[in-house]
Amino acid sequence: MSNAASVPSFSSLSSLSSFSSSATPGAGSPLAGHGWTPELDELFAPFAEAGLLPARIVRIDRGQCDAVLADPDTGELRTVRLDTRPVGDADMINCPCTGDWAAVDLDAQPMAAVTALLPRSTAIIRKVAGKRSDGQVLAANVDTVLIAASLAADPDLGRIERFLALAWESGAEPLVVLTKADLVDDAEFIRADVEAVAPGVTVLVVSAETGEGIDVLRACAPGTTVLIGQSGVGKSTLTNALTGTEVMTVQEARAADQKGRHTTTTRELIPLPGGGVLIDTPGLREVGLYGGEGVDLAFADIAELAERCRFHDCNHDTEPGCAVRAALEDGSLPQRRMDSYLKLQRENEWIASRSDARVAKARLNKWKAINKSMRAAGGPVKR
Repeated sequence: MSNAASVPSFSSLSSLSSFSSSATPGAGSPLAGHGWTPELDELFAPFAEAGLLPARIVRIDRGQCDAVLADPDTGELRTVRLDTRPVGDADMINCPCTGDWAAVDLDAQPMAAVTALLPRSTAIIRKVAGKRSDGQVLAANVDTVLIAASLAADPDLGRIERFLALAWESGAEPLVVLTKADLVDDAEFIRADVEAVAPGVTVLVVSAETGEGIDVLRACAPGTTVLIGQSGVGKSTLTNALTGTEVMTVQEARAADQKGRHTTTTRELIPLPGGGVLIDTPGLREVGLYGGEGVDLAFADIAELAERCRFHDCNHDTEPGCAVRAALEDGSLPQRRMDSYLKLQRENEWIASRSDARVAKARLNKWKAINKSMRAAGGPVKR
């Protein structure tokens, strides 16, 4: 396609589009079951004029991806292998990922290619492992973040809080699912504990083995749902239950600690029989936050208490009239939850400081390059 080079360039995630991926899908689009909406039709118009096709990325490999699109001749959905390198020179956050909507050039050489990505409505971003402050997108254009935790072992409330902060920050709706209910007798008691650390979030108890709660879960997760959690919590089994087929390989968790091996090795988008899609993800050992307001939303109870403090800039330490300290003292706010909140706040502050430093360094390097080029042309540039 000779005019493909003139289409709009890949859109940076630094300015997310305000459209909602949960809008009513256009009935005439073959991709409606995968989340395509009339608003996406409008966003895609310039690409369509350039002769490109819309597709949703269902799986990412190194330099390539699988994507589902409507065949230009038959209109039927099919999966194609695409080269992602035309937009792969962006940073990790802006590289193509599972769930992205892409503009595809089927006539590109040497193979069909992703030419650009549409702006994301939501994005689940975590900090990469280790001491680096870069972000990694786990899934894009998601409506619901399904946080799975196993009842076969005592749920790690701190980890659930961390997952909730990650989910709220994405812009999607979190949903906590307690799996393997068939293995315990006190599931409702445990759910009450989890609900206490998940204000405003639905907490479901399910069993993929017996089918308990699966129909309710399907009803609570329309559109695009991403499934996250540690290895061994039953994500692959839950995926099979939701799809009604054995699409994922299942391995047993270790009996000693209920930890599992990485059955799922990549993020993959799977159609659901009743409509909508599910993105299954590998087990997450590290869940580093990437800044933003997710922590305040995950700890809405503490934020509400803070509004009652006498001083608006209260540090909740020794200040008089501190509602947070009062709640800690009377036991209505557990110290464990407060410690978890402060820990995640410190992580956010660290990420923010590293991000500011990275932006400042990039700005400095830009001006150095401009000055170098202008000196070569006859004179320096003044900032």
